[in-house]
Amino acid sequence: MNIAIFSPNQNRYSETFIQAHKKGLSGRVFYYYGRGLQIHLEDSKSLMPASLFKLLLVFTKVFRKGTKYLWTQNVLYSLKRNKIDSVLVEYGTHAYHLLPVLQASKIPFVVHFHGYDASVNSVIKSCDSYKKVFELSRNVVAVSTVMCNRLLELGCPKEKLIYNVYGPQIMFENVTPNFNKKQFLAVGRFTDKKAPYYTILAFKGVLGAHPDAKLVIGGNGELFNACANLIKHFKLEKNIRLLGVIKPEEYISLLEESLGFVQHSITTLRGDMEGTPLAVLEASVAGLPVISTFHAGIPDVIIHEKTGLLSEEHDVDAMRLNMLALLNDVSLANRLGAAGKINILENFNLKKHLSKLDGILKTH
Repeated sequence: MNIAIFSPNQNRYSETFIQAHKKGLSGRVFYYYGRGLQIHLEDSKSLMPASLFKLLLVFTKVFRKGTKYLWTQNVLYSLKRNKIDSVLVEYGTHAYHLLPVLQASKIPFVVHFHGYDASVNSVIKSCDSYKKVFELSRNVVAVSTVMCNRLLELGCPKEKLIYNVYGPQIMFENVTPNFNKKQFLAVGRFTDKKAPYYTILAFKGVLGAHPDAKLVIGGNGELFNACANLIKHFKLEKNIRLLGVIKPEEYISLLEESLGFVQHSITTLRGDMEGTPLAVLEASVAGLPVISTFHAGIPDVIIHEKTGLLSEEHDVDAMRLNMLALLNDVSLANRLGAAGKINILENFNLKKHLSKLDGILKTH
């Protein structure tokens, strides 16, 4: 079976879930990335031969067909040449952009929503509430129960909607934390919906009782400098380290030595929400308790007081108390982490996620 995956980006470091699809789906995968005339097929120089594209370009100009016609025909040629049987489109917004191709090709396609595409009101409006996407798609995939409900509200037919949470990479299953440091770990983009400044403020509150506690944060983004300034303002440089983007092996080492994983996800003023954060799944299957919020798909995968400790969005003091609970009782961290590993292994593993997606793509 030949599967085409369409993504707006090639290999963005934070989109490991898309890379898991590219590498883990059965059949032969053709990975298309970019938008419009910048759509490329990975490991291929062009979508059609240069001589043929020149003829198409002349035809488009002579008959004033427009740029959309040009890139649509370019992609359609590639799909036909590669005998694509099924299409997976990453992000609802990208499916909306690709509608001319998807409609003309008549190839069955599945749309995989991830987060902002199902939550930011202005984005949803710009895609006409995905009416045509829902109409033409064979299936629509959501990664949280909150997202499922949102897509149903927008008009997605219930029979097309599939709930399928991401699965963490297998390497995280083999991690065994030793809980030998009073250290919390956060990994993710420095964006509004992850609210890293709330995590910093909550951690600041534990230092009165545990002045030797540490917080290590990996990742980058538009709020990185603001968070660095916040740390400097409160003179927390000895307790908090900002690592920038980290490599997988460094991430594994940090998971092994930390006490808990922390992330204060919120719904932004624009309505932007998480799907189900992959880093939360990775930390939980690694055996770390997760301290986070009742936000989007997080309570789907983290069971409050059984595999982690959750608080309401914006409640910094409650998050502080949850951090203190682990600092004051390492055995609690151990119990929550062990239960979390079992929960993710049994219910949200990568094999289950890919198997379900495979089944959807193979259904004609």
